[in-house]
Amino acid sequence: MLSVVKRFLIGRPLKSSELGDQKLNKTKALAILSSDALSSVAYGPEQILLVLMTIGTVAFWYSIPIAVGVLILLLALILSYRQIIFAYPRGGGAYVVSKENLGENAGLIAGGSLLVDYILTVAVSVSAGTDAITSAIPSLHDHNVLIASVLVILITILNLRGITESASILAYPVYLFVLALFILIGVGLFNIITGNVSPDLHAPIGTPVAGITLFLLLRAFASGSSALTGVEAISNAIPNFKYPSAKNAAKTLAIMGSLLAVLLVGIVVLAFYYGISPKVEETVISQIASETFGRNYMYYFIQGTTALILVLAANTGYSAFPLLAFNLSKDKYIPSMYKMRGDRLGYSNGIITLGITSILLIVIFKGETEQLIPLYAVGVFIPFTLSQTGMLVKWFREKPKGWVGKLTINFVGALISFTVMMIFFITKFGQVWAVLIFLPLLVLGFHKVKRHYVAVGEQLSISSCEPVMPIEGNIILVPVAGITHVVENSLNYAKSLNPAHIIAVYVAFDKEDEKSFEEKWKKWQPDIRLVTLYSHYRSIIQPLSKFISKVENKAEESNYRVTVLIPQFIPKKGWHNILHNQSSLLIKAILLYRKDVVVTTVPYHFKK
Repeated sequence: MLSVVKRFLIGRPLKSSELGDQKLNKTKALAILSSDALSSVAYGPEQILLVLMTIGTVAFWYSIPIAVGVLILLLALILSYRQIIFAYPRGGGAYVVSKENLGENAGLIAGGSLLVDYILTVAVSVSAGTDAITSAIPSLHDHNVLIASVLVILITILNLRGITESASILAYPVYLFVLALFILIGVGLFNIITGNVSPDLHAPIGTPVAGITLFLLLRAFASGSSALTGVEAISNAIPNFKYPSAKNAAKTLAIMGSLLAVLLVGIVVLAFYYGISPKVEETVISQIASETFGRNYMYYFIQGTTALILVLAANTGYSAFPLLAFNLSKDKYIPSMYKMRGDRLGYSNGIITLGITSILLIVIFKGETEQLIPLYAVGVFIPFTLSQTGMLVKWFREKPKGWVGKLTINFVGALISFTVMMIFFITKFGQVWAVLIFLPLLVLGFHKVKRHYVAVGEQLSISSCEPVMPIEGNIILVPVAGITHVVENSLNYAKSLNPAHIIAVYVAFDKEDEKSFEEKWKKWQPDIRLVTLYSHYRSIIQPLSKFISKVENKAEESNYRVTVLIPQFIPKKGWHNILHNQSSLLIKAILLYRKDVVVTTVPYHFKK
């Protein structure tokens, strides 16, 4: 039944030879990998206004120069990441750049930050999408966490079906959102130009504002820079593009940057001229759409597409997280299961891990986007800074043709990214301090995993100096629970191996039973030695384990190997197992960690 459900949810398995069909063209890649960055225009402008509102609505005119500053940062990042795409066409983004040019720990900090950031991408995007839904339908406001969790599950299943299939479905909402916002911005600007928007709604640009400080403006700039999260995703996912992958990725990055710039500035300008103030119960885009069109079909079209892209922005995380996890796993910093492709040729373990951790975050933070965005933004500006700095080192060390221009671009990107990161740490320390504890612990965990894999590799290698002890013979111990076909089947198998000794071991809970069983055994299997153990506390494991230790010590003196052969019956139907004691599984679990004991199971299948 589970197999049928799995096939229904994620589709038929794909052959390895079909991997080429899973590559993305520019149209689909733009939808999948840019959805996070494009969706951030739904909350980036709002973050700027939330900071300025602490002074008063008269300070809202500062949102326009702040938006220009964000555009300058966007341009620097687009140019910088374009260089990373061509310098590292196999993908990996900030992790690979930092590790190669700044050292192992810098790479792990960048990789760890991005792993966490992609989890936050999903949590923030889906939470913001849920906010858009409940802005349009206020009666659902109390069910934010449930709605967000269900949406994450649906997106996870969609991604398990494969990147091409998810891209084919998710491209439509992304392009509808872009169309909806272009219509909104176009109509809004037309209303402003034709004088249909009252000038009394906003303070004129340049109005003196009492209490405004450089610190507050920098804080607003940093908050607005949260709209740039997701810019790095394309450089991480270059292997997902069709050939020539680097050129296609660079073109997609340029298109994404252009769209993001137009949408971000458009929303900021409309919010200023309409005199929009952030509200808890209604998003800025909802207010702009309501002012522009009223609560008609166009309003609901805009809200619907906004909600969709905010939810589907999570897909950027689903595209980039598994590839980053693959790179870290390939370098042995996280479990090797993240290198494995699933039935649909995607890295399924990474996708499932991302879904589960995102739901946990949504539940912990109760779906409140405001609490997650600062943590989300600072998490991405750390790898921004490291990747740009890494490229600086690369150009300075290699000095290729035109390296001065390339170095200048990356220097500007590194400087602005570092400035924004420090502003976040200074102005929002109360919300982002956890990064300073969590990241070092994460890097420490990476190193511990790496040390484990190195140790395993050394011990598995046949070229190691570990001496191999000769085995002179085998002693087979067979735990028996009675005189049955199951035990008989196991004893016959033991005899076929021609061991030095076969010893049947029976654990009795009372003396009469012990004596009775010995008498029956002599008549049934006189040629096989029986050892009975009396258990004072009705435990099978303890006396059996002690006896095996004694035999093991004796066997070691003669270079003999001890094999515990466990009889086990297999019911006709799986659910029948719950009707029987699973003592064989417990014995195996206990003996598995014995250094010189081989544990094997002899199954006996029931026919009815």
